[in-house]
Amino acid sequence: MSNNNTGNTQHPKRKPVVLMSMGAQERKGHDYQVMTKKYMSPLVEFAGCVPLLAPTCFGTADLEQYLSMVDGVYVTGAGSNIDPTLYGQENLTPDKAQDQDRDQFDLPLIRAALARGLPLFGICRGMQELNVALGGDMHQKLYEVDGLNDHREDDTTPPAEQYADIHAVRLVPNTWLAELMGQEEIPVNSLHGQGIKTLGKGLQALAHAEDGVIEAIHLPDQQQFTLGVQWHPEWQAAQNPHSVKLFQAFGAACRKQAELHNGELKPV
Repeated sequence: MSNNNTGNTQHPKRKPVVLMSMGAQERKGHDYQVMTKKYMSPLVEFAGCVPLLAPTCFGTADLEQYLSMVDGVYVTGAGSNIDPTLYGQENLTPDKAQDQDRDQFDLPLIRAALARGLPLFGICRGMQELNVALGGDMHQKLYEVDGLNDHREDDTTPPAEQYADIHAVRLVPNTWLAELMGQEEIPVNSLHGQGIKTLGKGLQALAHAEDGVIEAIHLPDQQQFTLGVQWHPEWQAAQNPHSVKLFQAFGAACRKQAELHNGELKPV
């Protein structure tokens, strides 16, 4: 019997695996766990990683098992606000949706991921979760704080208008993010009604909006990649070189993490 396998077949290397926590959504009387494609696309296309989606509705009993399977953690935006009781405030936005299952999953997830040395990337709600997980708090109504701008989108307009670049963020000089971007300011979109008030333990700002609102944060004392951004770099990332750089940097950190834990990435 002939055998076409010559032994020279090239197998693709194992890609880093990145944990993404899902959120709750109700549809026609059924409870769903969801993740928007726009968040996954640049993780696959530019970070070169494989997403592992974790439901948040079953608690944290399996959290360590999830983390043992991955090389990074990516916490995304969502339409819900973090429960303000988790940072010591009463709820000032009762009309806004909450997702307490996600809160109860993501905050310990972030702390455990940091303890394991896993790269961590947070977008919008994900950046806010990073701050709250480390003891920080939030402006629940950024648009009512004296001296600050209204950073919300006009939700009556098409998505392309909502996600259009609307203001600049100034990068903190002499930081790795400023070096990565290669310039002092970058244009960003803005779709958030809440923002960081007090930074959590160990966090430092990497960028500010024109009114001083914190737009990017990191943990300078952590060896692994840590980044939270308040804007949405995932939106049409292929058309935005700044977004591509962010996802490529996160992907590189996840590959390094995989190599540290597994040696050379083995073919599968």
